[in-house]
Amino acid sequence: MRDSFPAGGFMGNGFDGMWQAMEDFRSRFEKRSGTRAGRGELRTAILTLLAERPMHGYQIIREIEERSGGSWKPSAGSVYPTLQLLADEGFVSAEESNGRKIYSLTEAGREDVEQAETSGLWNSQGETRGVASLPKAGIDLAQAAAQVGRTGTPKQVQDAVTVLEEARRRIYAILAQD
Repeated sequence: MRDSFPAGGFMGNGFDGMWQAMEDFRSRFEKRSGTRAGRGELRTAILTLLAERPMHGYQIIREIEERSGGSWKPSAGSVYPTLQLLADEGFVSAEESNGRKIYSLTEAGREDVEQAETSGLWNSQGETRGVASLPKAGIDLAQAAAQVGRTGTPKQVQDAVTVLEEARRRIYAILAQD
């Protein structure tokens, strides 16, 4: 974390240092290989995919990444244990083919998929999903504010401050809703 901020701090070039820090932070965020799914989403995703056709683990990983527009790429270290758990629970079966395990749904797995809520599982526009989209949106907003602070007129800066204060109030209002 020590190397997370520019050596000269934020004061050296006014907003230039802050801008650089935001760029550094954004690049670290974008280099992440996928995002974490919510509790139970990987299980549901695997069952949903296997309802379409039998697949091996890496096909499942690629299909999840493709359907989520690249925003969700589960690791093999999460997919294979989930497949094993589903096999132990009797929802999938594995068959050896060309040195790979091909997984398919059992009847119990098909029943489970029919009852599962899958409507929000894939985002058809390829946007970042759910909670994972919040940090990116915050970073994008902070970069826009830094750009206004760096190149805007005093009036533009004040207008941006007003917009940000209103956005903060509206975000807290979301939490206050039932």
